[in-house]
Amino acid sequence: MSTAKPRPAANRARAPAAASSDAPAAPAAAAKPAVQLRKPVFTTIDKLKPQTHGHTLTARVLSARVLDARTSLRLAECLVGDPTGTVLFTARNDQIEMLKPGNTVIFRNARIDMFKDTMRLAVDKWGRIEVVEEPAGFKVNEDNNVSKVEYELVNVPPKKQERK
Repeated sequence: MSTAKPRPAANRARAPAAASSDAPAAPAAAAKPAVQLRKPVFTTIDKLKPQTHGHTLTARVLSARVLDARTSLRLAECLVGDPTGTVLFTARNDQIEMLKPGNTVIFRNARIDMFKDTMRLAVDKWGRIEVVEEPAGFKVNEDNNVSKVEYELVNVPPKKQERK
């Protein structure tokens, strides 16, 4: 036996009234407002921080090296750069063909992974890599490689709250 009480009649969903053949049906798309897309905010390589995500940046591919092609997951390590510095990018499977030396690419929704305490740029299934047709008009700063900076995880104890 159920102990649930019936809802009042005012809260129940009502069946739609039969539409008359005289009035045209309103399109469902007209009821929804158009989605406003935000313009992407481009960042530079020198502003990248460990364990961050959602980066959009333009870079030129300087070098590409396939790591291991024997497994089902193909990996390549690519050095990409912009006027502020360079970073190592980990390319997976189909991304390898896009990242040829000399290409200019736009990374959308990229993230920073940590590998052996150093930063690596990566794009997963939620991100996108676009190859730009025209080459970039900037000179890459190869002196500032942010992937050579080694980071150390430091546990900071929480602050004790003072009693009043």
